[in-house]
Amino acid sequence: MKFRIQIAIESEKGEPERVHEVARLERGTLRAEELGLTLTEAKSILGEIQQAMVERQVVDFVAERDECLHCSRKLRRKGKHEIVFRTAFGKLKLESPRFYPCRCHTTSGKSFSPLAELLQERTSPELLYLETKWAALMSYGLTVDLLKDVLPISQDISTTAIRHEVDHVVQRMEDKLGEEKVMYVEGCPRDWEKLPDPNGTFTVGIDGGYVHSRDQKSRQSGWFEVIVGKSIPTTGEAKCFGFVHRYDQKPKRRLYEMLKSQGMQMNQQVTFLSDGGETVRDLQRYLTPQAEHLLDWFHITMRLTVMGQIAKGLASEDGPLMDETEDRLDTTKIQKNLERLKWNLWHGNVYRALQLVDDLASDLETIEESSENGKKLLKAVREFGSYIVANKPFIPNYGDRYRHGEIISTGFVESTVNQVVSKRFAKKQQMRWTEKGAHQLLQIRTKVLNEEWHQTLRGWYPAMQASPDVAAA
Repeated sequence: MKFRIQIAIESEKGEPERVHEVARLERGTLRAEELGLTLTEAKSILGEIQQAMVERQVVDFVAERDECLHCSRKLRRKGKHEIVFRTAFGKLKLESPRFYPCRCHTTSGKSFSPLAELLQERTSPELLYLETKWAALMSYGLTVDLLKDVLPISQDISTTAIRHEVDHVVQRMEDKLGEEKVMYVEGCPRDWEKLPDPNGTFTVGIDGGYVHSRDQKSRQSGWFEVIVGKSIPTTGEAKCFGFVHRYDQKPKRRLYEMLKSQGMQMNQQVTFLSDGGETVRDLQRYLTPQAEHLLDWFHITMRLTVMGQIAKGLASEDGPLMDETEDRLDTTKIQKNLERLKWNLWHGNVYRALQLVDDLASDLETIEESSENGKKLLKAVREFGSYIVANKPFIPNYGDRYRHGEIISTGFVESTVNQVVSKRFAKKQQMRWTEKGAHQLLQIRTKVLNEEWHQTLRGWYPAMQASPDVAAA
């Protein structure tokens, strides 16, 4: 059995139909491995169809541009050169003629190439989408292997090319993002009263993760912090964001634009929960007049749990723990004071909590030199005191909020950090990153996870086809 696959090209100018043979296939006795097209045959056929279509499109395009738009006179040719255009179905080498401009409207002798001007970006939008999407989800090497397996691009793709495309599209996004500002509150209370009633509230959780730095001598010696967050509206889809704060020049603008894309209004209640770090405290300020800023209860309890474990080790140390009065240190009292500290913070009594921190520090100073656990606990208590002082305005009555069903913890952000950072940049990944490289890939990865990446590219290339999921819907 023989098969011939052809494509027919019909011209709108009334020219005869042209038939181009793409492939000839033969099949003998039916076997499972030869039922229908093989992957190799399919890739070859797609590549041939692409080549035939593009060649005809280029010929017609150049024919439409070789006449003067003012007097319809044929333009003089200077010569031709070859340009390379990468598509999802192979790398194409296209003949690009150059023309001199007509003298009827200009005296300039500078030649131009219509095709080169049209194809300034030498990668098709669909290939750009596939390369950057999969690079955001898996390593560059695996992305190359995947695309080579399913598309007829042979050796025309490399990790270097993908890195270049990531850099290119992120720079384009950054240029469109807008300038950074200290304050994003717009209008005045009179203007906010005229706005329609907001549709629910927003809860925004912000946390940090760490990525191996390439600038250090060993894998264990260097990390840098990545800020990750998630915004959950009462109605609508949640969205995540991420950036490298030491590299990013527009962190507040990035967060503000994401909230606006979710429909945030100036009269809308927004609750920000964070780990209390200085970076995130500055990030969430002056974004909306109806903002509420809270210290995440999870991060308080996490620190208290660590201090509780050290206190247990203090109680089990060999030998008597003596203070300067030769009385045995009351480790039970320390553990009870840690419980009281947690209880007071749960109920928002920061004043009493800080008093308990001072009491604990005073008790532990007596054994600082004689006990390793005592030294660790004293350091942890002092750091915890500084942490509470820095975040004092953001500590509410957690118990009251909990009883009224209001959110007090950013547990949902912990999973976001894992999803956005750990699965791609850390865990079993052996790659080390520059701050620029991690930041750029984060911008694409969050767009992909938010299911916005295809929409972003369609904004740049309006004629780009809808994604399969959108088309099916």
